[in-house]
Amino acid sequence: MSAAAKGAGRDAELHTLTGAYALNALGDRERARFERHLDACPACEQEVRELGATAARLGLAVADPPMPAMKSQVLARIATVRQEPPTVAGPDTTAGYGHVRTPVRRARPAGRRRFPRFVLAACLAAVAGLGGVAFWQQRAAEDAAAEARKATTLAQQRTEALADVLTATDVRTTSTSLGDGATGTVAVSRDRDQAVFLASGLPEPGSGKVYQLWFADDGTMRPAGLLESSGAPEALLMDGPVDGATGMGITVEPAGGSTKPTTTPLGLLNFPAV
Repeated sequence: MSAAAKGAGRDAELHTLTGAYALNALGDRERARFERHLDACPACEQEVRELGATAARLGLAVADPPMPAMKSQVLARIATVRQEPPTVAGPDTTAGYGHVRTPVRRARPAGRRRFPRFVLAACLAAVAGLGGVAFWQQRAAEDAAAEARKATTLAQQRTEALADVLTATDVRTTSTSLGDGATGTVAVSRDRDQAVFLASGLPEPGSGKVYQLWFADDGTMRPAGLLESSGAPEALLMDGPVDGATGMGITVEPAGGSTKPTTTPLGLLNFPAV
């Protein structure tokens, strides 16, 4: 075979590399050679654009984890399917008669079937989808880990704030009965301008209900946090500064809390004198 014929064969083979190029699956030398070809081949340029867009859309649409054997099945299928090359201009067979150029296609080896481009695109998208699922799973794991770290940090901050109030040098406490054997204690630090409420024996508030704490400011009740009790001893750093509050109360409110009490307080506590 002449050198010219070999060169023509290599050039024709470039038309079959659009799918591999769309998935960035070519080696450095082959990619560089294909990109030079791409600059002069509008048919391959269009096919690369279509395959890339299809793979991206289908890959992003994957939401459910694929079957464990899906990747091996797709890769095995690709190995037996030859991509249909684009139609390209062939040699001028009518020189002198309008220079009409005939389309040519490279012969494919016997025993191999040729499939339309949309089948190849689907295969490429399936492989891309496996990567999309892995990326989605990785992002979900990273998000979950970030949320866990955030929750741990908040819990540590609240624990430290509780400890700071309860161990403050000026802390003062007072307690009261909340009925049915339950008790409530409030610890106040004027220096830190914060208060902690400690409950023991409070039953569950009921479906769609929550316990709500209040600061008492000259007869006006100011929201100070929500408490979901299960009967075990609990401690809650009350929301907001003590400021000029002279006491606190606890009521049962709809889930999510209220802007002002809607039920009779289970208990009212006057803050201890400084």
